[in-house]
Order: sequence, then structure tokens, then C-alpha cells
Amino acid sequence: MKQFCTSLLLIFLWMSCASDHKKLILEKGISYELAQYRKQQLSDIVYRLHFSIPKEKDQPIPTTLQVEFTVNDLQNDVFLDFNEATAKLKTITINDKKASINHQKEHIIVAKSLLQLGKNTVAITFDAGETSLNRNKEFLYTLLVPDRASTLFPCFDQPDLKAKYHLTLTTPKDWQVLAGGKLTSSKASQEGFTTHVFNETDLMSTYLFSFVAGKFTEQTQNPGAFDMRFLYRENNPEKIAESVGEVYKIHQNALDFLESYTAVPFPFQKMDFAAIPPFQYGGMEHVGAIQYRQSSLFLDKNATQNRKLGRAKLIAHETSHMWFGDLVTMKWFNDVWMKEVFANFMADKIVNPVYPEVNHTLSFMMSHYPSAYSEDRTKGTNAIRQYLGNLKNAGSLYGRIIYNKAPIMMRQLEYLLGEDVFKSGIQEYIKTYANTNADWNDLVDIFDKKSAGDIKSWSDVWVNASGRPLFYEEIETNEKGNVSKFVIHQKAEDGSDKVWTQSFKIKLIDQRGYQKIIGIKNMGKSFDITAATKDFKPGQVLYNTNGFGYGVFPIYKAAINDYKNIKDEVSRGYQFINLYENMLVGNIAPKETIQVFLEALPQEKNELIFNYISGRIQNIYWTFLSKQSQAAIQTTLEDNLFGLLQSELPQNIKKTLFGAYTTVAISTEGLDHLYQIWQKEMTISNLFLNENDYTNLAMKLAIYQHPKATEILETQQKQISNADRLERFQWLLPSLSNKVQVRDDFMQALLQKENREKESWVQTALNNIHHPIRQKTATKHLRSILETLEEVQLTGDIFFPKGWLASSIGNYSSKEAYVILQDFLAENPDYNPILLKKLQQTTDQLERAQQIKQ
Repeated sequence: MKQFCTSLLLIFLWMSCASDHKKLILEKGISYELAQYRKQQLSDIVYRLHFSIPKEKDQPIPTTLQVEFTVNDLQNDVFLDFNEATAKLKTITINDKKASINHQKEHIIVAKSLLQLGKNTVAITFDAGETSLNRNKEFLYTLLVPDRASTLFPCFDQPDLKAKYHLTLTTPKDWQVLAGGKLTSSKASQEGFTTHVFNETDLMSTYLFSFVAGKFTEQTQNPGAFDMRFLYRENNPEKIAESVGEVYKIHQNALDFLESYTAVPFPFQKMDFAAIPPFQYGGMEHVGAIQYRQSSLFLDKNATQNRKLGRAKLIAHETSHMWFGDLVTMKWFNDVWMKEVFANFMADKIVNPVYPEVNHTLSFMMSHYPSAYSEDRTKGTNAIRQYLGNLKNAGSLYGRIIYNKAPIMMRQLEYLLGEDVFKSGIQEYIKTYANTNADWNDLVDIFDKKSAGDIKSWSDVWVNASGRPLFYEEIETNEKGNVSKFVIHQKAEDGSDKVWTQSFKIKLIDQRGYQKIIGIKNMGKSFDITAATKDFKPGQVLYNTNGFGYGVFPIYKAAINDYKNIKDEVSRGYQFINLYENMLVGNIAPKETIQVFLEALPQEKNELIFNYISGRIQNIYWTFLSKQSQAAIQTTLEDNLFGLLQSELPQNIKKTLFGAYTTVAISTEGLDHLYQIWQKEMTISNLFLNENDYTNLAMKLAIYQHPKATEILETQQKQISNADRLERFQWLLPSLSNKVQVRDDFMQALLQKENREKESWVQTALNNIHHPIRQKTATKHLRSILETLEEVQLTGDIFFPKGWLASSIGNYSSKEAYVILQDFLAENPDYNPILLKKLQQTTDQLERAQQIKQ
């Protein structure tokens, strides 16, 4: 009996120890389980890095790392993330003892037997990873979001293990440098190099660590708060004169607003920025060293108001991240949307006082709604907040749902709570979680405490569910023709029982011309407006006249031609958006829709609405009209646009109009007009074109097979004054060739990852190859495009998988392309669900076109 009890005790102790010492299962990437464990295992992390950058681009970058950290438990080994070849690792020392390198499944395993509870130091010599180093002949820059820090150096690559960094860069002597810490010293050597030492950085997540190095022009200005350094490679004197001062001013305006709104002073030691020609995104919010795409910042004196607004919002967005994302960071990347929604939401608030002449309600609506709908209407739509089991899939979470639908949701939430309660909640959130991490539920808890509403339940639909509602009417009239019952209902587009609680306004217009505006507040499944419609004789209803509601609303077909006469810009703009969405769900034909837009274009004076209408005209023409319908309307369309170009319109409208004309001017006469404009033989009043415009025009002429295409491209090449833009143009030339074989060879080359280094260039090349005019010769590449997608996700940056698809198969509406897509899906029933969503998003129009064209 005693022996039996002893055995039971041993079994119990073994089971207890086994549960306490749960062994981590190592897998590629950073699993959620590993991240959770490391958060409690490690603390007080400090990285000391020295990158020695050679003069030759193809030479490795020798690097040393010393990482210090506190170990709080030793149940498991410590895993450093390093998603590069083992051969890049040279030596490792653990607590001053040399050790053997144990590199498995993208992790360096630091044996717990060599560690101690408390402070530890691991030193590693290695060659820096190249995946996210973005090396060019004269410059390089890091871009490490979301999990790319581990492709550059060994680290604990998860957002809730914030650390401080000591960085040293040795570079060629004539290079400028920028990083998260202040530059404290630069010492030149006789070998032609300079060693730059930076101050210890503020606390930050690994994805926010960065540096830029290369041949840049440098400016330092103090726009009001402190000195800010600006690196750029732009050499156009006009753009520099027009842009540099504005860039500083917009940053300062954003800082002033955010300090006031959050009640938290600027939280970091500095804020510098760099403009990089081939940058993958509009911008990236690195602590102390924001990176921008150069063309987004440098505008000439003739830039449209839309371009200027875009620049202002971009800068305000990245500056907002200093508080929303950098100071308070999400715990796990499933809440990456939080930093993006607040950056977008705050950017819209910041821009208002900068451009008082702009209708900002309209600007918000035109910026967010069409873009959000473009993903939310597809089979590949997703909730704002998504599941993420492994950080290697974090890039797939990015998209228009988090950038565009989430701000719409946040505006509804602010209205539900009231502006003062909302602002108070945000201030508490920032102060409570400063320099740490928080998730959406933490913020919901704050809002729930400050309000009487059930924000959690509201959030379950708006944030945790996908899709959008379709609204419909239930109307009954009496013997006099007056309304006896008027109820507005909503149903989920996907057939589920979701209900979006939201508010918006409608305008009733009865048969006698009487008008009445009704506010729909916190609508659930239905909203009864019968009492408000007494004596109303149904004529039409204009829905969402304040641009606040979200979904597809009813249209009155007999009245759609009157949309152009609506005086209120917000209402007019939304009726056009809603008309297009109704076309896509089959409530109205493309021919009718494009005709409404064509008739509205001549009298539309608002640039934002004009830009939307012209974009929809181009989209309907190339995607949803049959070849016969295209042929029937082409001459009229081209003539109308050219006639408008020659009329008296503001220059911002003219620039948008010219862009639309260049997309449809494919007739002999149209090509001749484009050629004369490119040759500067034809001038159009109030149309001002810059070097980039002429370059794009030359590319269009080549795609449209102008007889002098070869000569045009050769001449344009000589006229490009900027070395970076010239390099891009020369790289794109094979995609513009009139020889099918040259284009085919180039397309095949893009299937190899080493030829996709500059992703924005690749997307332009794909658009050139897969332009509708060239699709007869390009359709054969679609299968390989689809088969390469998984590799593109592994090797590309976060937006590139969708960009890869949107620039290729996303340009198609043909039956042949649809068959290729369906065959691929049928042959891959267990296809990566994350990539499947991207594929469904980018081929939504291809699928809809099959029904709509019929």
C-alpha cells in the first residue's frame, strides 16, 4: 500500500511539473503562444547594434549585436528570432562564454543552461539580412513592419517586447544618416568611411526600429517645437521651393493638434523624416525617423488641391502614429488596425484647420467610403479585428478595411458616445498605456465606463464582424396616395443576422416638390418614419445625405439624372457613390450609370466629386461594358472629355480631366492629340504638366501603340532630369515594348523574387503588361501570377501581395481570365485562406463583370 501511494505521489508530482514546465513547440515565424510566453519570460531589453556598410551594394554588411535582457523564468530556452540563412551567423557568446550556433526554424536557440535568472547578455557577429534592407546603389533604408526586424538582425520580434537601441553605423564618408536616436558623433577614417554613433533611443517595438543611409540632401529647420532634420533626393528646384517649407509646417500643425487633443506632450526625443524615391508605402511611422515616399511630399506649384490634401493627411497620419502606435502600441498585431484607424481618424481632424476652405465632411466621405466598399463588398472581406495565430501572417491583415472602414466605424462611435466622452476616453487610454501595450478591449472598457451604452455589443458587429448592410424600404399608401406606412429596414449583404447600429440623414422629396430632412438616429434592424411622413406623397428619397451612414441604400431610378443638380456637396457626392454601388449589386445597368456620370461631369465643380465621377467612368468603360458597348460609346466619351479639356475649367479640375482623357483616348484622333500634347505642340489653357506627367504620357503612347512609340520613349528618356526617376523609367522600358516577346520575357523575370526588389516599380510594370489593350497577349501569364502569390507573400512587403494581384488579374474582366481564376481555385481547394481573401478582393470586379456584362 505504501509503495502504491508513493507511486501515485510521483505520478502527481510528474504531472504537476509537466504542466508547470510546458515545452514550447518551435515553429517558423512568431506564434502567438511563443509571444505570450516570452512576454512574461523576458524584460528590460536593450539592443546594441553596429552595421558596417560597404561601398559596394553587392557586398555583405558585417554586423555586431549585443542584446541585454532580464530572464524571469527558465522553464524554456530563450528564442531569438532570425529569419535568415544560418550561414550569415558567425559567432555567438552567451554571458561571456562562446557557444555553438543553434539556428532552427528561423530562431536562434539560446540554451537555458547557459542563462541565469536576472540579467543576461548575448553577443552575436553576423552579416545583416538583406530582405528588408532595401539597398540601392547610393542609399539604403530599413522597413521592418510587421515582423521584418528578424530578417535584418536577431531580436525578439513582437510588438509587446519594447526595447531601447544603441546604434552605430559605419558608412561611406559622403553618406547622410538618420535613425531613431539623435546623432551624437561622426568620425571619419582614412579608408573613406565615417562611423556615426547615435544616442540611446526611446522605448520602441522592433518594427519601429529603423535607419536610413545614403547620398541625400539634408535640411534642418525648427518649425516651432524643435529642430527637425529632413533628408531627400529630389533635385527639382521648383518642387523643393514649393514643398520643403510646407512639409515642415504640416508636421508642426499636426504636433500642435495632437498635443492638445491627447493632453500628452510629444513623447519622443526627436522627430526627423526622410523622403525616399522608391518607398513601398506612402509613409512609415518609425520612432524619430519617419520615412515617406518622395513623390508624396514633393509637389509643384500646379498640384491639385486633392494632391495637397493627400500630402497633408499623409503627414498628419504618420505624426499621429507617434501617439497612436509608437507611444501606445498594440499587444499583438491582430490589433494593428487600432494604430491605423486612430492615425487616419486624427489625420482628418488635423487637416481641417489647415484647409478651412475645404468641405471636410465631403473629403472624409470621398476618401473612405468608396475604398472601404471596394473590399467590404467582396467575398474576401474581413472584420476590422481579425485572428492572427502567427506573426508571419500579419501582413495579410492590412487593407482598406482597417484604413478606410475603421475610421467610418470610429466616427459612428464618436457620435454614439459624444465628442467630449470620446476625447476623454482617448486621453485616459493614452495616459494609462503610455510606453506599453494595449488592445481594443482595453479601450472598450474605458468607453464602457464613461458611457451608458453597451459599447462591447456595438463593437461585436462593427469591429468583430465583416460586411455591410443593404437598406430597403417598406412603403404603403392610402387611397389619397399619401404614405400610411414608411419603414426603413436593413439586412446583412452576406445573409447573416448582423445589425449595424448607426445614424444618418435622409431627404424626402414628394411628388409636389415638398422636401423634408429626417435624422435616423441609432437605427437597428428597422426604423419607422411613418409619423414623420404624414401627408407625404412618395416621389423619391435621397439616402445618407450627410455621408454618415454605411451600406448600400435604395435608389429611385427615375430621378438619378437629377443627382447632378443637388446643391449640397456631401449629398451629391454620396448619391453618386450609392449609384455605383447599386450598379455593382445589379440594381441598375452600367450603360445607364455611365450616362449619368457623363452628364454630370461638365457641371461638376468640386474636385473631389469630379475625381470620383471621372474614375467611375474609366472603370465602367474598361471593366463592365462589353466590347460592343465600348465601341458604341468610345467616340462620344473621348470627344466629350476632349471638349471639356478645351473649356474654361479650374486647373485642378483640368488635371483630373486630363488623366481621365489619357485613359480612353485610344482612337487615331485621340492618339494624335496625346502626341501633340507630349510634343508640346498643343497647349490647353489652365493645364500645367510637369516632367512626371510627360513621362506618364509617353508610357501611355507606347501602350496605345503610337506609330512613333520607340522614338517617344527614347526622347523622353533624355528629358528626365532626376537620376532616380531615370533609373525607374529605364527599368520599366521592357514592359512598354511593342514586341510581345520582350514583354513576355520581362513578365517571366518578375516571377523571380530577385527581380521584384522595388515593388512600386513592379506594380507599374504589371499594369503596363496587363493593360486592357494588351490582354490578348498577356492573359497567358495569369496562371503563373496566381501560382507565384504564396512566394510573393513570403518575400514581399505587407501591401505587395494584393498589389501583385491588383496590377495583373485585377485589370481583367474577360471570360478567359475568369476561367483561369476558377480553374486555379478548383485545383487548390485548400488554398492559403489568408491569400484567398486577397485574391477574392482583387478579382471581385472580374467575377461581377461576368454577370453584369450579360
